[in-house]
Amino acid sequence: MDSVQKLVIASNNAGKIAEISTLLAPLAIEVVSQSAFNVSEIAEPFVTFVENALAKARHASRCSGLPALGDDSGICVAALNGAPGVHSARYAGEPKSDARNNLKLIESLQNQTDRRAFYYCVIVLVRHADDPQPIIVDGSWHGEVIAQPRGTGGFGYDPYFFLPELDKTAAELTAEQKNQISHRGTALGKLVAILRTESY
Repeated sequence: MDSVQKLVIASNNAGKIAEISTLLAPLAIEVVSQSAFNVSEIAEPFVTFVENALAKARHASRCSGLPALGDDSGICVAALNGAPGVHSARYAGEPKSDARNNLKLIESLQNQTDRRAFYYCVIVLVRHADDPQPIIVDGSWHGEVIAQPRGTGGFGYDPYFFLPELDKTAAELTAEQKNQISHRGTALGKLVAILRTESY
């Protein structure tokens, strides 16, 4: 891991960047948002998380000249055939709005008794923009969607994402608790393990 000292995160989501920075801290990698290089967000036209994450990573790396990490994640709801899925961030359309996305999700589930859902995350790390062998890891986090929000932490759908085994929503967890068990925490844990054992 000698060669990577700075890593561009292909995101402008402050919550996501904070989570990634914390989880990569043991590797002493400086994590920088793509906004520091004036890298604009790109379209996410693909139907899979991995294709979107790879496109974002390549774009950020190409614009910054540095290794880049792309993340694509979302909530997949059983009763909605996996929706919002890759469209989670823009479920209620543009501009992106957590409040409107959550409202649409709750309305979509009004007449559903099956509230099972899971968060899913794919992380892609490219050494350079044309890296032919990117590192790809993923993670999932299972729970259910509740009708009334609880908690003030996290972001996205966290206030409605309930974890029965903890009797808490994701938004009621501390950042440390969330990072230990979340979809992104699981994926980043896999990435850290790879980077510690492979020369990169």
